[in-house]
Amino acid sequence: MREITLRVNGRDERAVVEGRTTLAGLLRDNLGLTGTHLACEHGVCGACTVAVDGQPVRSCLMLAIQAEGATVETVESLSDGDDLGLIQQAMRERHAFQCAFCAPGFLMTVRCLLADNPSPTMAQIKQELSGNLCRCTGYASILDGVAEAVDKLAKLASSPEGATDA
Repeated sequence: MREITLRVNGRDERAVVEGRTTLAGLLRDNLGLTGTHLACEHGVCGACTVAVDGQPVRSCLMLAIQAEGATVETVESLSDGDDLGLIQQAMRERHAFQCAFCAPGFLMTVRCLLADNPSPTMAQIKQELSGNLCRCTGYASILDGVAEAVDKLAKLASSPEGATDA
């Protein structure tokens, strides 16, 4: 057992975990952040993607102790209470998902992409999302949702208030 500290969704957290506990396990079981979904548990599908120090990470493959001192963002960080965040709203407007089991991983991957590159090309979007799998859609609606988020972010950046975090 090992005690670790990390910052999750803006809050400092401390947990005692076994060496084999994954980051996904810590988030879901210890911290109650069940928005991070587990599917393949082999790092293939992307459903468990979270941001660790701003980079997309498969939380089913990362050990919790590897997140010691890191800043972790989960899909729960995208909304403000009951209000959807910019990316979530764009995906909703474009009916991006059907069952939405894969949505948290896609949303966090898009969050990381737009934080690094607020105006990606469609080729860059496709490349970034190529590691996320969806069994329900043909991906076109997901790509439309990302394009909508890019448009919303551009409009926000050009507004007098300026851009805020996606």
